[in-house]
Amino acid sequence: MTAIPRFDATASAAELAQAITTAGCAIVERLVPESTVDQLLSEMRPHIDATPHGADDFSGRRTTRTGALLARSRASQEFVAHPLVLGAVDAVLGPNATNYQLHLTQIIAIGPDSAAQPLHRDQWCFDFFPFPAEMDVEVSTIWALDDFTEENGATRIIPYSLLDPREAVADEHRTVQAVMPKGSIVLYSGRTIHGGGANRSARVRHALNVDYVLGWLRQEENQYLSCPPDVARHLPPHVQKLAGYSMGAYALGYVDDVRDPTALLSGATGTSSFGGDGSVAPNIQRS
Repeated sequence: MTAIPRFDATASAAELAQAITTAGCAIVERLVPESTVDQLLSEMRPHIDATPHGADDFSGRRTTRTGALLARSRASQEFVAHPLVLGAVDAVLGPNATNYQLHLTQIIAIGPDSAAQPLHRDQWCFDFFPFPAEMDVEVSTIWALDDFTEENGATRIIPYSLLDPREAVADEHRTVQAVMPKGSIVLYSGRTIHGGGANRSARVRHALNVDYVLGWLRQEENQYLSCPPDVARHLPPHVQKLAGYSMGAYALGYVDDVRDPTALLSGATGTSSFGGDGSVAPNIQRS
């Protein structure tokens, strides 16, 4: 059985990106302190408790999925915009786009006796569009908000499955569980086959799912509604841009009179260029 590449918090973004683009996945152990995890869970607890269980087998009939983290939790910024994670994401997605953005934020709470989630590739959300076989359009992450064990449903991954785009139905016996301590993270390509594990323990297993996608693709979680302008304008500028309040590419995503979305949040007047704040240029100029 092929193992998931494993690193500690001293790993470089380049090392993680290499693992993601070759093996399709990478684990970084104890990337954030447990106190940060506890703060996130404390801030989100009222929302988690109010979230209904899933309505089908894929979303999980004993599982809750609670989103809108940037609007609901200050601590979520520590995960969403973690420098090492963004460095790896930039290295993986950067060659294919001028910009990338947040795709979704979601706390997944898998209850006892939950069945395993069907295996899938995250990039199937784009209407099963046949992207070029070696093109990464999405990087997904799962943060362990509890210790991830085989018993409590640690995420199942098939390493190297990103290399075979024809594999529509995965072999369950090839999966490897992302067993890791609280505060750790597993990163994987949108091409990688994976799924939530079965929770055979007596306790709920919590995870934070944060995904990133090319700036010219639609976000899975609508950040403009989950984190509307009145909320987003109070976020740090780099988090605003990550949430999608930025140009997705040259001439893509401006507001009214050709203004950069950040101008809307700041109240700035005047006209910008199709290149937004000047940092956005046609991708071909970057090569």
